[in-house]
Amino acid sequence: MPVNTLATFTAFIERYKIHHILFWAIYHFAWWSLFAGSISGVFESITEPYGVVKYLGYVVYQALGVYFCLYVLIPKFLQKGKHLIFFLSTIGVIILMATVITANYYLAGLVANTSVYELYNIYPETPITIFKHNALPSCVGATTLGLSIKLTKIWIASQKRQQDLEKEKLETELKFLKSQFNPHFLFNTINSIFVLIHKDQDRASASLAKFSELLRYQLYQCNEPEIALTQEISYLKNYIELESLRQDLSYLDLKVSIDNSNTSRYSISPFLLMPFVENAFKHVSHHEDSRNWITIDLKTTNDILYLSVANSKPELIVASTSESSGIGLANVKRRLELVYPSSHKLEVFKSNTEYSITLEIALKTQLTENSKIA
Repeated sequence: MPVNTLATFTAFIERYKIHHILFWAIYHFAWWSLFAGSISGVFESITEPYGVVKYLGYVVYQALGVYFCLYVLIPKFLQKGKHLIFFLSTIGVIILMATVITANYYLAGLVANTSVYELYNIYPETPITIFKHNALPSCVGATTLGLSIKLTKIWIASQKRQQDLEKEKLETELKFLKSQFNPHFLFNTINSIFVLIHKDQDRASASLAKFSELLRYQLYQCNEPEIALTQEISYLKNYIELESLRQDLSYLDLKVSIDNSNTSRYSISPFLLMPFVENAFKHVSHHEDSRNWITIDLKTTNDILYLSVANSKPELIVASTSESSGIGLANVKRRLELVYPSSHKLEVFKSNTEYSITLEIALKTQLTENSKIA
């Protein structure tokens, strides 16, 4: 069958719900065959008018009853928490279906012009026998099957909706945290350049050039959930150079060791490393009679990124200013929990004179298509 013809045929079946009719027809044929113990005997019965009446009675009445449960009782009672009413109503529908099907047996007997009990070997010869042994079990089975399929579909849809909501919530939270971090960083940097303008215009000009590179990175190169690790490291280096221009290195011992020789095949969520380095520059001590220092060490080994950042801080600050200041560091901790929930390790050490962090992240070794930078 050509593809277009098959598609048209499939659309026709879907539009007019013919697959539902086929389902119930096959279901009742299988049920009747199981009850009679002979497929050929069922075929012979269906070719007779009385057999058609009996068969259609099961198909039509049970389909109507089951769909009433699925599309009326479930949304009206079950999904609104009225479980007892739903349960009692379903039992009522089953009893009604079985009663109507029992009556249909007598119609089949009239069509065959014989006693229904002789026609179908029913004993004892009472309507209760037909109701109890023939109609009721079939109605219970059909309703149970229909409810099981419908409730399973509802559960799957609910799970998918819950996953979509959690994914949307996660993405929204990540975007919010990133949008919080970027203005925070921009404010600090602009303020630093503003201060430097009054001290050294040449250095302020160089700082502004570096700052423009950082802005270009933020605006155009890191809008994906993941970026190349080499880009994040380049961004980090630019920031350190910008801070070096702003700082008086005669009073600050700055040691930076960044090994990017083995980083080209890795990806990382953007802006994860910067807050730790920014924090060190922001809160480093400014002693005149003792050493002020910052050490930054970054390397990758066996698919693990290691970052160590430490700085001296004023002795009078007992509580860690670094730990409680601003929103940048708090945000990056939250992002680590969201993006790398079981594949990162962050340790913080603080004393009256020193603040340091060590971070380990299990890196992804390949960039997805969405993460590649054009």
